[in-house]
Amino acid sequence: MKPGYTGWRHLIHSTRYSLLGLRAAFRHEAAFRQEVVACLLLLPLALWIGEGPVEWILLAGSCLLVLIVELLNSAIECAVDRIGPERHELAGRAKDIGSAAVMLALALAGLAWGLLAWQKFLA
Repeated sequence: MKPGYTGWRHLIHSTRYSLLGLRAAFRHEAAFRQEVVACLLLLPLALWIGEGPVEWILLAGSCLLVLIVELLNSAIECAVDRIGPERHELAGRAKDIGSAAVMLALALAGLAWGLLAWQKFLA
């Protein structure tokens, strides 16, 4: 983006680049595609399982958090891979830490969904 853009023009260009990033992640990252499909299936369930706006936001937010963290992990992996194909301890550590972040986001989502589903169906 040109450094002189401000206001609406900046917003339009920033939005365009963000959409290109989403498209690239969907096209090149299998994990992101799987998580998008899971979110699309789970989000309508959030309206049924959740018993009010706070629970709906918790369920939907946990799904979106997984997608956000997956995007950041994919960006880290792309940047590390761009540097070079040779193995390096720090490159591996960066990729492992990004993967751990995704795992924690998935655990949080599973906990939120599990506890609220338990409350709705079994309590």
